[in-house]
Amino acid sequence: MTETKHSGNLSPEFALLGFLIAGQSHGYDLHQKFIAELGHVWHLSQSQAYAILKRLENRGDISAHIVEQEKLPARQMLKITAQGRKRFFAWLELGIGTNARSIRLEFLTRLYFTQLHRPENIAQIYQTQFAETEARAEQLETLIQNLPPEQIYNRLSLDLRLQQMRLIQNWMAEIRTQFHIPKEKR
Repeated sequence: MTETKHSGNLSPEFALLGFLIAGQSHGYDLHQKFIAELGHVWHLSQSQAYAILKRLENRGDISAHIVEQEKLPARQMLKITAQGRKRFFAWLELGIGTNARSIRLEFLTRLYFTQLHRPENIAQIYQTQFAETEARAEQLETLIQNLPPEQIYNRLSLDLRLQQMRLIQNWMAEIRTQFHIPKEKR
């Protein structure tokens, strides 16, 4: 795993690429698969999916070709390109960071696709994320301890973030149990 973090706006574009790893598909089927598998992780309308797919095509990550159908309208079939495959697997190896939204969206999405495409890396992606979360909680505890008592609002903000990290750590312990990931030895 690299130490690089994904930066920029959180987007389900890598999930759409990940579904195309299995083979070509068309936009409607991709959206349906996305909703069935990750619909409670991401909120993605069909029009958003089509816009992302168009952006991926323009970037060269996917290619499209028209398939004629008897008695039905022609379909645009989408296929991941070598560039898209490379970007997808590079993304799969990135660190996620420690904000709650990134963990909920990107960590779960990476965990899903790691299980599909690189199941031997499940423990590593989990342990990396857990260690980042643990380090962030320790950092927040130190900040709170060193904060002057009159800094009430800063303390409340830091305390909320610390409680979120602790909640995420408990949630991740459940993930470790579900995936049968051994605790990392210290």
